[in-house]
Amino acid sequence: MYPIVQVKNLSVVYDNQLILKDINIEIYPGEIFVIVGGSGCGKSTLLRQIIGLETPTTGEIIINGRNLTKAKDKERNQILKSFGVLFQSSGLIASMTLYENIELPLKAYTKLSEERIKQIVRFKLNLVQLSGYEEYLPSQLSGGMRKRAGIARALALDPQILCFDEPSSGLDPVTSASLDELIINLNRMLGITMIVVTHDLASIMRISHRVIMLDKSAKTIIATGTPTELANRKDNVLVYNFFNRLPG
Repeated sequence: MYPIVQVKNLSVVYDNQLILKDINIEIYPGEIFVIVGGSGCGKSTLLRQIIGLETPTTGEIIINGRNLTKAKDKERNQILKSFGVLFQSSGLIASMTLYENIELPLKAYTKLSEERIKQIVRFKLNLVQLSGYEEYLPSQLSGGMRKRAGIARALALDPQILCFDEPSSGLDPVTSASLDELIINLNRMLGITMIVVTHDLASIMRISHRVIMLDKSAKTIIATGTPTELANRKDNVLVYNFFNRLPG
């Protein structure tokens, strides 16, 4: 199977400070690929590189065989349409209803009729178990519901790759587990590739097909495998301690 995302020899430098070095990743269609590590290790930085919010200092990002790093203008925008993103804060526009939030990308990037847009918005809200909440403002929803609404908007344009930056951030354990179940169900139902940045161990163990662990000191990937494999990596103290909740 050909990878849908390839990161090749990526390094990132901010203000003469090396953040990430020699990152090489292949992510395959339909995979839930999870990026983990301690605070400040570069997890969110790596995600921003992959989705094109930032350009790597060196190295390349290949999406579906197309070079995002070198792409310009129209081609770059075409590649970026492969992604849907749920940011930590859910990213919803506070003054808009859920309907208007999900309608926004459909109006901006398609020429669909109002009726077709209405069908899509309702379908996406149904996917995340928010049917009937079309006219609610984000402030009228719980944190977990806002995250679900953010996922619905991220799915509006049928992306091939859905990205999550700390999806369980700010949620209680029960709500976090419920969000994990939604992620697993959407992955199974839609066959969509998912890239998840998180430090929530319970979530990592529940949802991951494959995991990479970054380390702040090494500034690169120090382990790759299934969550169970990494939890049993007794040859690497940092990895073993992280996955077994032991002090570093």
